[in-house]
Amino acid sequence: MTELRHRGTTENDLYQQSEDKGSENEGKAEGVSESETKPDTGLPEVPVPADDTPEVLNKALSGLSSRWKNWWVRGILTLAMISFFFIIIYLGPMVLMLIVLCVQIKCFQEIIHIGYSVYHSYHLPWFRTLSWYFLLCVNYFFYGETVTDYFFNLVQREEPLRILSKYHRLISFALYLTGEMQAVSKRPALSLQSKYVCLYQYLSPSRSRFIVPISCVICNDIMAYMFGFFFGRTPLIKLSPKKTWEGFIGGFFSTVVFGILLSYVMAGYSFFVCPVEFNSDHNSFEVDCVPSDLFQLQDYALPATLESLTGWPTVRLYPFQIHSISLSAFASLMGPFGGFFASGFKRAFKIKDFANTIPGHGGIMDRFDCQYLMATFVNVYIASFIRGPNPAKVVQQLLALRLDQQLNIFNSLKSHLIERGLLEDVA
Repeated sequence: MTELRHRGTTENDLYQQSEDKGSENEGKAEGVSESETKPDTGLPEVPVPADDTPEVLNKALSGLSSRWKNWWVRGILTLAMISFFFIIIYLGPMVLMLIVLCVQIKCFQEIIHIGYSVYHSYHLPWFRTLSWYFLLCVNYFFYGETVTDYFFNLVQREEPLRILSKYHRLISFALYLTGEMQAVSKRPALSLQSKYVCLYQYLSPSRSRFIVPISCVICNDIMAYMFGFFFGRTPLIKLSPKKTWEGFIGGFFSTVVFGILLSYVMAGYSFFVCPVEFNSDHNSFEVDCVPSDLFQLQDYALPATLESLTGWPTVRLYPFQIHSISLSAFASLMGPFGGFFASGFKRAFKIKDFANTIPGHGGIMDRFDCQYLMATFVNVYIASFIRGPNPAKVVQQLLALRLDQQLNIFNSLKSHLIERGLLEDVA
């Protein structure tokens, strides 16, 4: 940031450039070129992605205004993306993990492209190479932890995987340290690239905990756009001029209702609530379990006010529905700030979208800017309020102990189960 300020760019200049639209239009009307009316910010120009709307849509929507044409293009592509999302869920966990990885890499590529276009003029060596290297290190660390935790039987069966699992953190640190040394040796300022993490690695053992948060963000994005398109009058934030209070409030209530209904539907199917486990006997993934208390209907007493209004003393809900209220509220209230941050980022670099991958929507990062913030919250929320000890990880730690330590733990556990009446004392 210091180098950018030395080149004459200030935050106020960038805001003034975007807000002074009237002066810009007046200059064009008088025949003044755009380059003459645009203040010199000192930043290299980043090309704006061209409109790549499919020709068949352009012909079909040629008679509409640009506002309604954009509405139809966004709507059609949104339905296509939602359909693709459900297909991915149906294809199973490995395809889901692969798609998440591809989305992450594409988002990272879009941001690195912008950064390289700007910082290339500063002659920072190995900018893209080291950026991709650190992404690889981060993926190795987080995916290694996930594989070790959830596919313990598979890891223990193969000797190379067992060694990688045992020294996973040491290998991860060595990879990070190697990249850090390369960054400093090339140029000290480049070492800051190692602090950047573009990550959406949270994959829950239960599909519902993965689908509900993502769907809530999608629902909020759609409903906020719909309410803002038809009823929007009051601007919400300067960083994103098209966002309105009407869309923000309408999206909030719609998302909360949607989250409650979606979690109720999913809680009734083992496909969505059971964790995906690897069966070493059949060499396949299986989804079969007795649903936990989180997905069992329970009676909840209503407050006196609601009881007087509805006449119901209690209601039957899944506990996961209660959690879904928190998830959907965060998706609609705090999740959009991920989009606001992305809007500020794009405005700072004078671009409309990160890329033109999806017509009417922009790049992949434009669609997943809110998902990154949501993923972080979901990870923290589940670890704090839902997730208990991981049995596979406990077994992994027990098997790493000496035989006498394992025997002591076995005797202690046996005594505990006998005291609880779960085992008979045959001694």
